[in-house]
Amino acid sequence: MSNTEFPDDELRHEQEFIDGLYARVDVLRGDTESSVADALGQGDKPMQARLERDILVAERSGLLAALNAVDGSLCFGRIDLASGPSHHIGRIGLRADDADRTPILIDWRAEVARPFYLATGHTPLGLRRRRHIATDGRRVTSLHDEILDLADHERTGHEDPSGDAVLLAALTSARTGRMSDIVQTIQADQDRIIRAPHRGVLVVEGGPGTGKTAVALHRAAYLLYEHRELLARRAVLIVGPNPAFLGYIGEVLPSLGETGVLLATVGELFPGVRATAADRPEAAAVKGRAEMADVLARVVRDRQALPDPVIAIEHDRDVLLLDDGLVNVARERTRAAKLPHNVAREHFEGHILNTLTDMVAERIGTDPYDGSNFLDASDITQIRDELAENPEVWSAIDRLWPRLTPQRLVADFLADPAGYVSDEDAAAIRRPVTRAWTAADVPLLDEAAELLGEDDRVARARAEREREAQVSYAQGVLDVSYASRTYEFEDKEDGDPDASEVLSAHDIIDAERFAERHEEADHRSAAERAAADRTWAFGHIIVDEAQELSPMAWRLLMRRCPTRSMTLVGDPAQTAEAAGVGSWSRILTPYVEDRWEHTRLGVNYRTPAEIMEVAAAVVRAEDPDFEPPSSVRSTGVRPWVRATDDLPGAVAEAVRELTPSEGRLAVIAPRDLHRSLAARLDGVTAGAEPDLTRTVVLLDPRQSKGLEFDSVLVVEPGRYGTSDLYVALTRATQRLGVLHRAPLPRALAEAPTA
Repeated sequence: MSNTEFPDDELRHEQEFIDGLYARVDVLRGDTESSVADALGQGDKPMQARLERDILVAERSGLLAALNAVDGSLCFGRIDLASGPSHHIGRIGLRADDADRTPILIDWRAEVARPFYLATGHTPLGLRRRRHIATDGRRVTSLHDEILDLADHERTGHEDPSGDAVLLAALTSARTGRMSDIVQTIQADQDRIIRAPHRGVLVVEGGPGTGKTAVALHRAAYLLYEHRELLARRAVLIVGPNPAFLGYIGEVLPSLGETGVLLATVGELFPGVRATAADRPEAAAVKGRAEMADVLARVVRDRQALPDPVIAIEHDRDVLLLDDGLVNVARERTRAAKLPHNVAREHFEGHILNTLTDMVAERIGTDPYDGSNFLDASDITQIRDELAENPEVWSAIDRLWPRLTPQRLVADFLADPAGYVSDEDAAAIRRPVTRAWTAADVPLLDEAAELLGEDDRVARARAEREREAQVSYAQGVLDVSYASRTYEFEDKEDGDPDASEVLSAHDIIDAERFAERHEEADHRSAAERAAADRTWAFGHIIVDEAQELSPMAWRLLMRRCPTRSMTLVGDPAQTAEAAGVGSWSRILTPYVEDRWEHTRLGVNYRTPAEIMEVAAAVVRAEDPDFEPPSSVRSTGVRPWVRATDDLPGAVAEAVRELTPSEGRLAVIAPRDLHRSLAARLDGVTAGAEPDLTRTVVLLDPRQSKGLEFDSVLVVEPGRYGTSDLYVALTRATQRLGVLHRAPLPRALAEAPTA
């Protein structure tokens, strides 16, 4: 960058630093400048060795993946110590290739970077200046300096008296349909949560716009940095409320250099099943109750049947009768082992085979005169083996103790739940066997999988056969190698040292070791392996909108994290799901009792004060003591409310009025209105998963949870519950409009609007 482009010394200095930083990034990426390429082409061996070493280190440390994921402002700040050097702060850390590996760019998660977020004029933490660096790609566009040591009279001309310019610029910038990281603007209260110890359960409560989701994501990035060895091996799971939300937040962690995290909804946490259908609220509420665990346990026990009245088995020109008394003894002995159903089946098989063996032995081996038995142990074993080859025996066992899959068990139960739940609940959840799965079904499937277990004898036998085949193939390869070496030296004269000292493959490795070396390695990441393994134990779980999860969903998640290392993010005031627990104590007491920490974010960075005042009035109509988060800014633009007899037409007109020149607009309306509204809106479709990157999107209140838009149009608010309406009214960062044909909720009708 030439001096004429940056006459300002401070700007020039930072631009030169950024240029040098990206030059090194290009080298590590292998995207080198022509001068470097020329140097290599000219045989610059030291440089070539240095580059090869750097690239190798980058690949091994995961740095290369981070560099490829991070885009834009790699460096965003600088801290100048009162006595000491300056440090540039960025999304990831980079070091020089000197002997001391001198830090060039400090990772924002490093302890030395923490004063960038915590220092104030009252508590400067050893800093004299904090600088925010704004960039457009690789070009420095502006600097914002905060003077923390008031005794330091040096000025750069880039001082920001309020210290809020960068934060306000981020809050008022146009939305893109994807959440941005807040790494440049993390506030002190957010930083404390992000860096909290990862052991145990941390509850982060906060109203709309308090940044709790962003804090949770940055906490994931921090934990992966601080506990890399553990969490990279066990992976971090982030659970969101719906697929649109996961798409919305999906770019945050990659922008911070972290790609090894599994993002999923509850409906995606049973491998092989994807929830595509939706439940009615009353059905979801029934399925989500904690009592469903006991219900499913009874369903499983009822599949462990008794004969009615007997089962006749033909064997060796005789008939063996299994009555309910004999089978019940076998059943109770099997149940006493307290094993999952499918795992316990092996025990049940053994009891039945022993019972039938005793029958046969008694009939053919008992002396009719004195009642003595003349069969020895080998005879008994032969009888048992013959019974084990009788298909009728296995048919009886299958009837009495069938192998079950979670999918079949739950599908059959939902098709006919009578007798297990009340008639009212049975009517709510009853459905055809062939219907697609819902999100509320997935915790039932997981519970069923726990109750059933997996009889892995078939899988073990198949794996053993495959291994035997591999060993056999390896032995063939070794034999061919040995034969070829023998042929090569068979003409050697006796005593030839070459003939006696040459080693063959047979001398250094056997067939089993050879087969092991050629087994296909699993190159999947920990997150990819976790997604395919229902029994995976995550190192840490983060749950967004945690108040919405049902007790059954919590049973699933607690199984996924035996260490109970979790961050739960949510707001009980926004609980909308009928199955939602809402209360933190009710969620956690069954699992950790009172061993959890609670913290609250009370500052609203998203919603202007004018909009928040209207939204808070809706909640206060039911809860007079409700205290919303306090907004940090005011736009001077009040929300407007209009009545109309032509909703589709009025919505189309309002969309033209509210659509920003940059940014995004959300139309939030009841689901049954979507088709008629979409017909009047260009490029908007109803029914499909919303594409949040489009200028205008159509959502229902539940889909809008956790999202934010420049402008929002709320349609027919009188048809929302209080929680849903509160959510819908607090999605806008700039402007809010309300359209209705039905009567308004009284609190909204009386709220201060334009």
